[in-house]
Amino acid sequence: MTLSPRLPFFVYGTLRPGEPNHDLFLRGRVRAEEPARMEGAVLYDGPGYPYVVEEVGGGGVVHGDLVTARPEEYPALLTALDLLEEYAPGDPRSLYERVARQVLRETDGTAVRAWVYVAAPTVATRLRTRGAPIASGDWGRR
Repeated sequence: MTLSPRLPFFVYGTLRPGEPNHDLFLRGRVRAEEPARMEGAVLYDGPGYPYVVEEVGGGGVVHGDLVTARPEEYPALLTALDLLEEYAPGDPRSLYERVARQVLRETDGTAVRAWVYVAAPTVATRLRTRGAPIASGDWGRR
């Protein structure tokens, strides 16, 4: 079994502060949360939660938060978030894929490599053809 690197998480939907899953999954497990953005992606409204769809060469921006887990909480948090996002590596039924991508801190523009749950390929294809993009790139401001 390959161990995943311990990267921060870029959250953009129900895990953001003030959203329903924030306290359930992140309270007491993180040491830092800060505004961030992911460029080259489009945010789509889903049934109760959003999806990020990567657009190679696209000008879209998704706004969210960069969450750094407490070291002692990292393994349990990674497992919990994979379950929440119904992500199972290699499972074609997964709605999301967890991928390492560059995000930018809003405060100073610093690039940070982070885990991002993006729409799985079949979901992304469907969203590109029939989905509802969120023009602001911010699920809280849809």
